[in-house]
Amino acid sequence: MSFSAQLNNLQQRLADNGFESNEDYHYPLQCFFKARHQKIPLLIIEGQQQRRKTAFANALGRALQPAHFFYYDFAQQEAAEGKVDLPPSKDEDGVRAKPVSDFNFIMSEACAHSEADPTILVLDQLHLTDFKNHIRLYHFVNDFNWQSEQISLRANPDNFVLMLISSEVIYHSLQKSGYRIWIHEVNRQAANYQPQDFGLDSSFEPVFKAMDDLFSELGLYPSLSELKHIVYDMQWHVRDEQQLVYSIYGWTENIALDMLQHTEVQPLIRQIIASLHSWLGVDEVIL
Repeated sequence: MSFSAQLNNLQQRLADNGFESNEDYHYPLQCFFKARHQKIPLLIIEGQQQRRKTAFANALGRALQPAHFFYYDFAQQEAAEGKVDLPPSKDEDGVRAKPVSDFNFIMSEACAHSEADPTILVLDQLHLTDFKNHIRLYHFVNDFNWQSEQISLRANPDNFVLMLISSEVIYHSLQKSGYRIWIHEVNRQAANYQPQDFGLDSSFEPVFKAMDDLFSELGLYPSLSELKHIVYDMQWHVRDEQQLVYSIYGWTENIALDMLQHTEVQPLIRQIIASLHSWLGVDEVIL
């Protein structure tokens, strides 16, 4: 299976599916998808913030456009009665067979669909399941077979990608069977956008430079869509320091208000406003 062709314009494809970042994940994912896998391709998604990891896995799974995409969170309660009884529902003696658990059900569905179609399965919060499931997944990755008391299915490794998310250490042998990728908690990398990216000419560059100085000091950067909102506000609404603070705070996910009100960043805020006023022209400033 080749998902590598879907990695073009990955940053935008991830954003379109709900995960925005200035970080470039193209290279590590290219390493993973272009590797010569002799097992089920296993991507282990690590990072400090659970929600970012989950958002990344779901966005990546959908951005790659597999025929079938499955997501299972071990925080879900596996009801004793399970989701479904896979046939036969009775054994040869007429005794009703045990129902399949939610986890076994989704594993069986993914295996079955991978026989003919590209299939991605995300298993989230792996640390909440019994350790024996780590061992079962290790064997699955290496021999392609998924077994439970009720079913035995074989996945097609050429059509199957498994992604795992855990907030705790994964079983060593399972981790060694996969490729790890780190998802950053916040945007700490400058996106290097230019005024032209926002429909502006080079005269806006001093404003961008002043903004870059501020975000460098904070160690945090807005994503593209967040920056688009901020730049729009600066064109039409922002005319003083407090308004700028509210716009940056209002649109940027990981910036706290007290960060923007700290004494050390006040000169940088003032410089942005001075550059903005210069760009607007004094006679255009509306207070």
